[in-house]
Amino acid sequence: MRHIVLALYLYLCRTLGADTDEAQEIPLHAQMLTGAPLVEYLQKNQDLFEVRTTPTPGFKYKLMDKAFANANQNLNPVVNDDNDTGADLPENYDPRIVWKNCSSFHTIRDQANCGSCWAVSTAAAISDRICIATKGKKQVYASDTDILTCCGARCGLGCRGGWPIEAWKFFEYDGVVSGGPYLGKGCCSPYPLHPCGRHGNDTFYGNCVGMAPTPPCKRKCQPGFRGMYRVDKRYGEPGRTYTLPRSEVKIRRDIKERGSVVAVFAVYEDFSHYQSGIYKHTAGRFTGGYHAVKMIGWGKDNGTDYWLIANSWHDDWGENGFFRMIRGINNCGIEEQVDAGIVDVESL
Repeated sequence: MRHIVLALYLYLCRTLGADTDEAQEIPLHAQMLTGAPLVEYLQKNQDLFEVRTTPTPGFKYKLMDKAFANANQNLNPVVNDDNDTGADLPENYDPRIVWKNCSSFHTIRDQANCGSCWAVSTAAAISDRICIATKGKKQVYASDTDILTCCGARCGLGCRGGWPIEAWKFFEYDGVVSGGPYLGKGCCSPYPLHPCGRHGNDTFYGNCVGMAPTPPCKRKCQPGFRGMYRVDKRYGEPGRTYTLPRSEVKIRRDIKERGSVVAVFAVYEDFSHYQSGIYKHTAGRFTGGYHAVKMIGWGKDNGTDYWLIANSWHDDWGENGFFRMIRGINNCGIEEQVDAGIVDVESL
């Protein structure tokens, strides 16, 4: 029954565009640009980010449906100090430097041609939070596959998209096993989909053609792994999954104190041409899709505040797999839906 309701919701959502402040401020003709005219406009009308002349291969197969843009959760935020000005927070915070021994902060995952960003980014954030919660003593590659395939309709529609807040809840009530990249060894449940497209000298498995179907749930570890599925689980603290308020100060404080969070934003065609620098939506049509990413830190570059974000489109995308997005103006809704959870250290 839930799949029927979701299907109807998806249909209704496709008839609507992204309602963002940026879309209202950008000239109408610029909002309609695509292809070469879009690239030319970006090169002439902004200098915050470098532009690639061709869009990211398989771009549209990596996005979630608009239905998953807003979880409509009424969870009480962990951070409740309305008078927090963030005066004590540093101007720049990069956990890859602060927590340099936590390998998860340096790891870029590859979701392939599947809109699994909601599961991949949550699992990646869980890995970061485990390392911080244990002060670097425990390092776990949390399985995105366990979330993607076994959370079911409660989380969404698998490769067509899902709600990160429900992925965090899955971590809380069901737990997440160890994972790894495609064909990864020494873990319970590695990612089931091979990377698509060409990535330097990496193995070429094929181009990104169509969206992959959601793999089936397997509540058992891969052959060769000695651990048992249920025993390999790590959990979030009961009742400690939360959505942060729309406050860049509170988001920054939570990142610094507890680790990475998961943010969702509306995707426009100019993002598919991002190469490096600080992304700010400038032109191009709304793709009809949304993307969930792991927000790890922040900074300031030549007077421009930005979020530091890990993408899940391979480490040859953007700035070695990462990108920066303008901070404090809710660009593409990036500060509206930010979710996280607390690690149950005793379960590790």
